[in-house]
Amino acid sequence: MMNTVSKLSLNNEKVLIRVDFNVPFNDLGKVTDDTRIRAVKPTIDYVLSKGGSCILMSHLGRPKGKDAQFSLSKIQEKVSEILEVPVIFAQDCIGTETQEMANSLQNGQVLLLENLRFYEEETQGDKDFAKQLSNLGSVYVNDAFGTAHRAHASTAVIASFFENRKAFGKLLEQEVSAIDKVMNTGKKPVLAILGGAKVSSKITIIENILDKIDHLIIGGGMAYTFIKAQGGSIGDSLCEDDYLQHTRNLLVLAAEKNVQIHLPIDVVCTEEFDNNSKSQIKPIDSIPEKWMGLDSGPDSINRFRAVILESKTILWNGPVGVFEFTNFAKGTIALGEAIAESTAKGAFSLVGGGDSVAAVKQFGFHNQVSYVSTGGGAMLESLEGKDLPGIAALRA
Repeated sequence: MMNTVSKLSLNNEKVLIRVDFNVPFNDLGKVTDDTRIRAVKPTIDYVLSKGGSCILMSHLGRPKGKDAQFSLSKIQEKVSEILEVPVIFAQDCIGTETQEMANSLQNGQVLLLENLRFYEEETQGDKDFAKQLSNLGSVYVNDAFGTAHRAHASTAVIASFFENRKAFGKLLEQEVSAIDKVMNTGKKPVLAILGGAKVSSKITIIENILDKIDHLIIGGGMAYTFIKAQGGSIGDSLCEDDYLQHTRNLLVLAAEKNVQIHLPIDVVCTEEFDNNSKSQIKPIDSIPEKWMGLDSGPDSINRFRAVILESKTILWNGPVGVFEFTNFAKGTIALGEAIAESTAKGAFSLVGGGDSVAAVKQFGFHNQVSYVSTGGGAMLESLEGKDLPGIAALRA
């Protein structure tokens, strides 16, 4: 059971909300992607509409002590613009002055605290630091899925000071529900699409989800380790030789669990890792020496598309080619198109993990899938079956 923000009485409450405002900036100090700020707007709007005030706390980057280039004052204006309310900024996240600002906050107002990671106690999960933060509010809400896998002061430790006055924010609720839909309650057939460079980073995910899925598409760089493990010639394609036996074991395990694994059958290969290098289409197990596969070939695309259109629940984590190169993005684009088409027909689709999220945004699919996760590492650890500290603390 989830104790969600909508189940709490918020009138006259000072709601301390852990958000994830770790957003990218350009050289001029302007926010280049405000997705994470927009993602928590529904929670903040809800608190304000119910007569509460909001105290927002976040980290930004990995500063070593107090460092102006990592100050959250840089986003004060952007947060005000998105929330459509004036945002007050505190020069610190703890201390007498910050406590006084929190105490004097009126219903309907929003206070943004300075970067939590200006204090090493945040990442150390220091209890005294968490206690000082907890004194700022009367209710605690976690809406930062991107940091839910960290046992930090503001995500895991702080919750113990609120007992029955802590809750999932609307974004965190959506994230947890989306993963649960893939892992436990989704309609069958359930399909997982795993891509990206390395099979080593996905082994524990594959092992954990084999009991939950019916089909597994493996693409991108990690596919070549599977092909070589089965005796194929992959030329100079990316391969983790230390994991050949691991991949053979996974193939056996999948067969035992009646999970159909779909590997690419042809690839677009080239002699150089360069967008403009000459290319040719070859069977994935017959790539010439000195050539490397950089994208799914047309037969692979057709095969993947057929599986996607048959599936009712789809997880996509990782591209199936070097989509950053326009000449090797066709496989990833085709995958997005097929997932969008399947979603339009009623399938549930969850996209997560940095590169796949970047791909759906770049190619305009983010509004054509069911849900795009905001947390890379947190989502991967969820798929591995780990209990995330920030979520466990809300349920304790």
